[in-house]
Amino acid sequence: MNEIRTIEPETLARRLDAGETVCIVDVREDEEVAAGMIPGARHIPMGDVPDRLADIPRDGEVILVCRSGARSGRVYAYLAAQGYANLVNLNGGMMAWEGR
Repeated sequence: MNEIRTIEPETLARRLDAGETVCIVDVREDEEVAAGMIPGARHIPMGDVPDRLADIPRDGEVILVCRSGARSGRVYAYLAAQGYANLVNLNGGMMAWEGR
């Protein structure tokens, strides 16, 4: 597999602040997202991803988010194996997003 593409939290925040429509998929568990999510993100827990591929667009960029970037990295690898081409992992996950 090719190297995982990443985006810095500050870069994503600037894109959202500029009004850009961005597909963000948060793969954390229910109790984690209860504490907060990136505005506009859709919640698909990591374990549900295989059954919810139809909810993840194939025709545009998909930014994956978890707590630290590890689980979303695994989802990235899984989706890439399913033929998704325009994937990006949020560097540092929600920990970095909240600390930006």
